[in-house]
Amino acid sequence: MSFNIYVPKDERFSHVKMADALGYALKLIVQVLKPELESLFDSTPNEFDSFQDVLKLYEGGIKLPEGVFKDIRENIPSELIKEIFRTDGENFLRFPTPQVIKEDKSAWRTDEEFARELLAGINPVIIRSLQEFPPTSKLDPKVYGDQTSRMTKEQIEINLDGLTVDEAIRKKKLFILDHHDSLMPYMRRINSTSTKAYASRTVLFLKSDGTLKPLAIELSLPHAEGDQFGAISKVYTPAEQGVENSIWQLAKAYVAVVDSGVHQLISHWLHTHATIEPFIIATHRQLSVLHPIHKLLHPHFRDTMNINALARQILINAGGALELTVFPAKYSMELSSAMYKNWVFPEQALPVDLIKRGMAVEDPTARHGLRLLIEDYPFATWVQDYCSYYYKTDDTVKKDSELQAWWKELREEGHGDKKDEPWWPKMQTREDLIESCTIIIWIASALHAAINFGQYPYGGFPLLRPSISRRFMPEEGTPEYDEVATNPDKAFLKTITSQLQTVLGISLIEVLSRHTSDEVYLGQRDTPNWTTDAEPLEFFHKFGDKLRKIEEQIMSMNNDEKLKNRFGPVKMPYTLLYPSSEGGLTGMGIPNSVSI
Repeated sequence: MSFNIYVPKDERFSHVKMADALGYALKLIVQVLKPELESLFDSTPNEFDSFQDVLKLYEGGIKLPEGVFKDIRENIPSELIKEIFRTDGENFLRFPTPQVIKEDKSAWRTDEEFARELLAGINPVIIRSLQEFPPTSKLDPKVYGDQTSRMTKEQIEINLDGLTVDEAIRKKKLFILDHHDSLMPYMRRINSTSTKAYASRTVLFLKSDGTLKPLAIELSLPHAEGDQFGAISKVYTPAEQGVENSIWQLAKAYVAVVDSGVHQLISHWLHTHATIEPFIIATHRQLSVLHPIHKLLHPHFRDTMNINALARQILINAGGALELTVFPAKYSMELSSAMYKNWVFPEQALPVDLIKRGMAVEDPTARHGLRLLIEDYPFATWVQDYCSYYYKTDDTVKKDSELQAWWKELREEGHGDKKDEPWWPKMQTREDLIESCTIIIWIASALHAAINFGQYPYGGFPLLRPSISRRFMPEEGTPEYDEVATNPDKAFLKTITSQLQTVLGISLIEVLSRHTSDEVYLGQRDTPNWTTDAEPLEFFHKFGDKLRKIEEQIMSMNNDEKLKNRFGPVKMPYTLLYPSSEGGLTGMGIPNSVSI
């Protein structure tokens, strides 16, 4: 039944893609492996006993009873079983070693790596410049009371290299990862499930070497007497030893939990998969296949409707795999849908998004007229040339009836909740057309690649990117606090994602982080004769040349020792925006479309 979905025939996965184990692997994990593992872990311990137990996932695997494979053998080709389980004996569930621990198995715990991944990890689109202190809230005070941060200047000024907070803000040296306002309205309901999580704020300082240093983490819960009484918050600061260090490590884990969920539900599903689909439908319904804009955009829609349909059926559905493996549990889709109210089409583009978050400022003297506040923030377009070839004047845009019908449908029906927003481009000028097509292509290609294909290289190691927390921060004087003092690793493991949820979660993200062998990357076309017009073909070849030069530049920057955010303590170069890739689990490559 999971594959009994409606997708138009020309939107279905190719036979090659299915044979590359995508569809079969998802079916295996959700329909076969999930219930078998649940049964298994009902009768065996549901916890990792040590960090070494977690590492066994990659070094030897988890021993599974023979019965686990009965249904698999009957339904899945043997070559796919070997591919997914990577063992000839078929008795071990073993995973490839995530890149983040290949060179150093402990560097993930450092503050430097924690901060670096806010810029170069799998969710680099949330961090922003801090403009005021203490951080404030935009939640309605009549409903949620006082949600202003409880951080104090005294708590963070000891780590500002001699600056005051006000001076650091003026010099644009303070940054924040803010998961407070988006989560606080849901925390009471989320924490009524088995989840025990916090809304969080994390403040960081930009050091002279261009790296970030975490200064404080605030964890907040709704007031016990009602939302209108504001938040109950506690602030944690870095500590290098003793129980204070263990508590600090837990505070970072709680931040990772909510950032992991926000990444999956909002940055990934909502802002790429979901928001791009109305553009696909409107394009097919209103633009003929011979229309130049259809030809421009068509490669960037490949496989998206099929993967979205599968996701709705077996991943993000009620009771599906995602609800089991991310902290909002049964409120996952409600939270994701609610965040759509903040979606603004023009703000999805670069550099608009960077400027909005205060990560960059306009500077006519700088390259591309933009100056990054963090020089090393690892996160060429041919659209202008292409559109200008077919649309010589603004009037040709206005008088293109297909184009106008396309734009009307995707605004008024595809994104109907947003149809009256004043920020939509009017589609009356060539600039409107170029801007809109560029944003669509950016969302479908590079933005999705940046937040998808690092899922396993980073998130495949659950200690680094736990997706669920199962108990609150231990309070002094309790047995749980004593356990943090005497056996911090055990306390850590009891707090984050359980063994079952871990195995299911990393099984899923491994599949979703892989390139299939028929992938078509940015700057490529699956048919060489997609147009007979010589100039657009030449523009496209030039675009491909630009991408190859960009890849060379990225490689060169990764080798520059001064750019520390590209490598970090884990010795893992930033490759997520390499345009090209081979098939498989590579942590690089920009497919044309949201194809996985």
